[in-house]
Amino acid sequence: YLTYPPLAYKDTDAYRRLAGQVLEGWATYDGSRMPGYPVFLAGLGADQTVYAVRLILGLLITLLFFYIGWRLTGKGWAAALFAAAYTLNPQQVLVEADLLSETLTIFFLALSLAALAALLCRPGRRPLGETLLLAGLAGTAAGLAALTRTLFIFLPVLAAVFLLIGWPKSTHWERWAAAAGVALAGLALIGAYVNFIHQRYDIWGLSTMNGYHMMNHAGQFFEYAPDEYAELRETYLRYRDAQQAETGSSSNAIWDAIPEMQQVSGLGFTDLSRLLGQICIRLIVEHPGLYLHSVFQGWLGFWKAPVHWRAITGPLAGAQQIAILGLRGALILGNGIFLLGTLALPIPKLRRRLALNTPLYLMGASVWAASIMQAMLEFGDNPRYSVPLQTLVLLLVGWGLIKIFQFRHLKRKPVPGKSSPADNDGRRPAPER
Repeated sequence: YLTYPPLAYKDTDAYRRLAGQVLEGWATYDGSRMPGYPVFLAGLGADQTVYAVRLILGLLITLLFFYIGWRLTGKGWAAALFAAAYTLNPQQVLVEADLLSETLTIFFLALSLAALAALLCRPGRRPLGETLLLAGLAGTAAGLAALTRTLFIFLPVLAAVFLLIGWPKSTHWERWAAAAGVALAGLALIGAYVNFIHQRYDIWGLSTMNGYHMMNHAGQFFEYAPDEYAELRETYLRYRDAQQAETGSSSNAIWDAIPEMQQVSGLGFTDLSRLLGQICIRLIVEHPGLYLHSVFQGWLGFWKAPVHWRAITGPLAGAQQIAILGLRGALILGNGIFLLGTLALPIPKLRRRLALNTPLYLMGASVWAASIMQAMLEFGDNPRYSVPLQTLVLLLVGWGLIKIFQFRHLKRKPVPGKSSPADNDGRRPAPER
């Protein structure tokens, strides 16, 4: 807090503007971004206050992961490793200084998982009221995570499914009550905001900028847009091709093209987004192969493990670059192990060795669902969307490596009272009479 000041990004000003609209009243909220982080900023005010609270959230996230590890294993050292997956990752700690939504998203995600771990891992029966309370907490936190970052919209439903199929020690009614509590609490929050967007802007979705986001996919083959939208098509293609020639990528070219596209169409910001969304859906339906190719490219970008640090100058700049490359290499290696490990889970022997339980399966499924969801919705800064999930990847990889090491250690450990083939000067032991 004293030596590493908060860091603003391009998106920070947009969040600040929305925070001002929240303070003025929801009637002025333009719905261009999810409301979770703007509400957070509106309630805290100055950047230094926001930074201090983000650091407190970082400490709470560490404690939540410690609690999750303790619930899953009953061992303090294992719980400490769960916490270390977050708090000893420089990327996760330093991102707390970024005036963006990542830390708040991680907090809601960790809170939801902690409530689910308490629900699934406590031995014995519990009162129905306690079950519903934990389920409501898990669902509410999952819904707030979605209202902070859109890509977690799947979390309430995914958690409910895992409660139904992965809680064998519960009764039939407990499973259904808990699953309904999680799903309804989360979906009620998401549904309320979707209804707000629809009532105010006549858009079914979570943002008034969905059309612009979809252009990062469909904009790559926007030359196939119908002739009835020729002016919009030619305007956008001019900006796209110019950026492609300059940077080698057409990602986010739409943001430079918006003012002129508004001028040629005569539409306002929100109306243009709605129209572009309709055009993009039509293009995706007519050219699914081109869309899926773009989705795959976005999915690959998700695993590139970005490192968001404040660049320094002077004699230590080179050391910082080496540290960033080393950390990014370690995170990419962890992503690779995670992908290979989860793809190998159909092998029964591997599942037995890993001894995964329902909360761990839910974490892995959440990472996969988020990687697919963000790729389907966006093709731009895809690596950034993986930041809230880095801790889940690292602790799952750590769990797997420890379990495999323990299995090999136990396999090689000699059984007391039995001689090995190497005894008796390398000869087989003599049979007992």
